[in-house]
Amino acid sequence: MNTLLQGMRAVAEPTRLRLLALCAHAELTVTELTQILGQSQPRVSRHLKLLVEAGLLDRFREGTWAFYRMSETQSCATLGRTVVDLIPMDDPTLTLDLERLESVKLTRAKQAADYFRLNAEHWDQIRSLHIDEAEIEKTMLQLLGPESVGDLLDIGTGTGRMLVVYGATASRAVGIDLSHEMLAVARVNLEKAGLRNCQVRLGDMYQLPVPSESFDSITIHQVLHYADSPADVIAEAARALRPGGRLIVTDFAPHQEETLRNEHAHRRLGFSNDELGGWLRRANLIPEDATYLQGEPLTVGLWPAHRPANDQPNEVRRVSA
Repeated sequence: MNTLLQGMRAVAEPTRLRLLALCAHAELTVTELTQILGQSQPRVSRHLKLLVEAGLLDRFREGTWAFYRMSETQSCATLGRTVVDLIPMDDPTLTLDLERLESVKLTRAKQAADYFRLNAEHWDQIRSLHIDEAEIEKTMLQLLGPESVGDLLDIGTGTGRMLVVYGATASRAVGIDLSHEMLAVARVNLEKAGLRNCQVRLGDMYQLPVPSESFDSITIHQVLHYADSPADVIAEAARALRPGGRLIVTDFAPHQEETLRNEHAHRRLGFSNDELGGWLRRANLIPEDATYLQGEPLTVGLWPAHRPANDQPNEVRRVSA
C-alpha cells in the first residue's frame, strides 16, 4: 500500500503528470522535456527524480545523456498507464505538449537522416555483395517462430531493423548498441513504426546491461564479424537467455573479400558451421541445423540454437575465439 500511495502522491502534481504523459509517448531526455514544458532544467530534473523514485518512470544512462520513459516493469507501472489513459485526449495542455513533442521528433528524424545519408554508401556497398535483406529477414522469422518471440533482445541493433521486424510479435524488445549515432537512427525508426514495446539502450555486447535469463529470444544480426572475440559475445548472449529460449546468429559464411576487412573494419571474414557450433555448445546452447542463403560473392549463414528448457541457472563460461 505504501508503494501505491507514493506513486499516487508523485503523479498528483501538474508538471509531473505532464511528464508522465510525455514519457508514455516517447523516450525523452531532460533537455527535450525542458524544451517541451518550457520550464527550467533543475525543476524538470527534480520532478523526474520523484517519478523515478516512485517507480513510474525508468531512467537509462547513455553516455552523458539520460533518457526517461514510462516504466513497464516497476511496482507502479500499472498505475502510470492507468493515469495516462485517464487524461482526456482533447485536454489543451496535453495537446500542446504533444505538438511540441512532434517538433522534437522531427528534429531527431532530421539528425538521423543526416547521419544515415553520410553512411548510406558504406552500407549499400556491403548489401550489394549478398542476398537481399528481405529474404534474410523472412528466413529469420521462420527460424525464430513469429508466435514465440516473447521478450526479444537484439545485440548490436544498429538502425533497429530487427526490432522493427519482430516488434509486432514480441511482448517487448530491447536493442543494444555501442554507437550513440546508430541508437538515434533506431529511435526514429521505432517511432515511425509506432512500436512502443520496443526500446534501445547503449551497451557493450561483451557486457550486456541486462539481467541473466531475462529474454526468450535473442538475435545477433550481422554483428559477429566486427567482434575481437565472437565466442565471448555468444557466451554473453547465452547468459541473458532464459531456459527454453532461442538464439539466432546471422552472419557471413567464410569468404575472401579482404576489402571488408581493410575498408569496413570487419575483424573476421565469415564463420564456418563447425566454428559457430563449437562456440554455441561451449556456451551451454544446443545448435540446430544451419541455413545458408547464397549470394554473390557472399553467402549469409543463419545459425539457430536453443537453451534446454530444464537448464539450471549457471555461470556461462567465457571462451576465447
